[in-house]
Amino acid sequence: MLTLLQTDPYEGMDSMTGAAAAGLGIGTMIFGLLAYIFYGYCMYKIFQKAGRQDAWAAFIPIYNIIVLLDIVKKPIWWIILFLIPLVNIYASWVVNDRLAKGFGKETPVYTILLFFFGFIFIPVLALSSDKYDSNRIPNDQ
Repeated sequence: MLTLLQTDPYEGMDSMTGAAAAGLGIGTMIFGLLAYIFYGYCMYKIFQKAGRQDAWAAFIPIYNIIVLLDIVKKPIWWIILFLIPLVNIYASWVVNDRLAKGFGKETPVYTILLFFFGFIFIPVLALSSDKYDSNRIPNDQ
């Protein structure tokens, strides 16, 4: 008579494997939280340089984009553009370009670097001694 071997699908997995997976998840969560706090701090410094009294808004999702739109002299309704696929790329490009111009970075190269490597160049804008001047940005609201 033929008997089927019944095997446990979790055989060979021990508690160390589960603990390692949990540790990896917790480590990723902590890294993500630290990255968010650092980026928020950098945006906080940019908002302060722009003369905003509500620089704390840098830590509040969506509202920080509204404040950034105000800094770069774009209307608030542009927040909708950030929700539309492919159009959000254009909106982000314009915001990054105007932010760079506000800090005196007139070259398109800096806009490209800010757009593609914002994780490096947002902290550079925030932590450098560059001054923000809203007169460098054209007013087209």
